[in-house]
Amino acid sequence: MAQLPLAERLRPQSIDDYIGQKHLVGENGVFRKFFATGSIPSFILWGPPGVGKTTLAKIVANTLDRPFYTLSAVTAGVKEVREVIEKAKKQHLFSARSAFLFIDEIHRFSKSQQDSLLGAVEQGIVTLIGATTENPSFEVISPLLSRCQVYVLKPMDEEELDVLLNRALTQDEELKMRDIEVREREALFRFSGGDARKLLNILDIVVGASSGKIVIDDEHVTECLQQNIALYDKSGEQHYDVISAFIKSVRGSDPNAAIYYLARMLAGGEEPRFIARRLVILASEDVGLANPNALLLANACFDTVHKIGMPEARITLAETTIYLATSPKSNSAYAAINKALAMVERDTTNRPVPLHLRNAPTKLMDKLGYGADYKYAHDYAGNFVQQEFLPDSLSGTRFYTPNEQNAQEQKIAERMRMLWGDKYGK
Repeated sequence: MAQLPLAERLRPQSIDDYIGQKHLVGENGVFRKFFATGSIPSFILWGPPGVGKTTLAKIVANTLDRPFYTLSAVTAGVKEVREVIEKAKKQHLFSARSAFLFIDEIHRFSKSQQDSLLGAVEQGIVTLIGATTENPSFEVISPLLSRCQVYVLKPMDEEELDVLLNRALTQDEELKMRDIEVREREALFRFSGGDARKLLNILDIVVGASSGKIVIDDEHVTECLQQNIALYDKSGEQHYDVISAFIKSVRGSDPNAAIYYLARMLAGGEEPRFIARRLVILASEDVGLANPNALLLANACFDTVHKIGMPEARITLAETTIYLATSPKSNSAYAAINKALAMVERDTTNRPVPLHLRNAPTKLMDKLGYGADYKYAHDYAGNFVQQEFLPDSLSGTRFYTPNEQNAQEQKIAERMRMLWGDKYGK
């Protein structure tokens, strides 16, 4: 029988052995409260790999002593989901407590697969526990997301990694039989990137590559890993750093840096559609009205990446990245909608829409003046006539301010001044 990996041998069995995520499992953490009350909602654990999502799910089930079903979104389909739900239904007949259904990589479930969970979750047949490395807002359907709490798990810091390393060396039966001296930890922690599983796997590699006394220092760790060292890990901590650098390079109009970070993501196996989605957001948020064609190209890129996939999609992604990076920039639309939303969220007066802008589908509405005095723009010279469109109490309020530092929005600003004069400011 093959020996279990170190990460599996050291998997915590209780909340007190769990390392990290103090905001969730600490003295006042929400999971401590779950265990105290025995009442737990469906929830989704969102965070990078190796931070304890699966372990926490198993501890919840063990502590509350309920049936625990597991599905992997990579291998399970609607059929498997329904089979598990049927088992949970039968169990539910003999117990008031619902079974736990743990779905790893729930972001990989299709809409139909996620739809098949809704009834069982809503009726309390199962308490769903999902684990995902992707933002649930994008990857989980709204009806299912609304029935779940989302808890964010963080990469381990060096102090927590040090606790884990010491536990491995002092508690694992296999490692205790080896003569191991740790002189330096920097390389161990740097290459693990906040991922507990990766740290233990690296330790496994280093120990397995040595005989006799094992001295762990930065040079030895680097030599052992060699080509196994990932400069970019699409599922690890560097994922967030590299995509952040990519976005800021495009925003900062540096096509060379942007292409470099794009190459790092692609070489690391990043999902091309994730990159394409970021490019669409960049086109709207950072290029905006300075070059409206940017959004058209980004959308075309998104569609193309879906259609052709890798490796050819790298060319489309590169073309769009360079185009957006070299385009003039404006966040005026982004700023405008944020300003309007902020005003609407704090405005509780429910300001009435002016009567002349309302439709009059009934005689009563027509009699009350709905739609009266509305001026149809196309009946006037230049297809424009001045009239009030905002509620009277907001007349003259300015949400959109053209960015006059680029040619495209200079034209917009000039047209607005020509049409509206000083109504919305000079």
